[in-house]
Amino acid sequence: MQASTDLGKLVLRVVLGVLILFHGVSKLIHGPGFVTDALAHAGLPTVLGYGVYVGEVLAPALLVLGLWTRAGALVVAINMVVALALVHTSQFFTLADTGGWALELQGMYLGTAIAVALLGAGRFSVGGGNGRWN
Repeated sequence: MQASTDLGKLVLRVVLGVLILFHGVSKLIHGPGFVTDALAHAGLPTVLGYGVYVGEVLAPALLVLGLWTRAGALVVAINMVVALALVHTSQFFTLADTGGWALELQGMYLGTAIAVALLGAGRFSVGGGNGRWN
């Protein structure tokens, strides 16, 4: 039973980490211009946009490795809340053309990050199953 629980934690954190990391790699290649523009439009300092590298590169890497997993997952969750607030507020109560929630992907990322933060890494991780932040 414990092995399947740890395997489930592994799948959850690696899938979340890899999918968010794709967004981070895009920012590494093309820069955070979209994020800094959104911050400027909201009247916030554009320098905060460089925090996207923490939320979309560093934190997902920690998730994939299983090192400081809970902290990494919390950073991803905060990153998603900021993305929802800055870019997606107009879509919050809308449906997509296919009938699903317009923000189902963002909602799944946020919910998964919260689940990983609560569950931890499991024993199939660099940090192991023990430790407050793992």
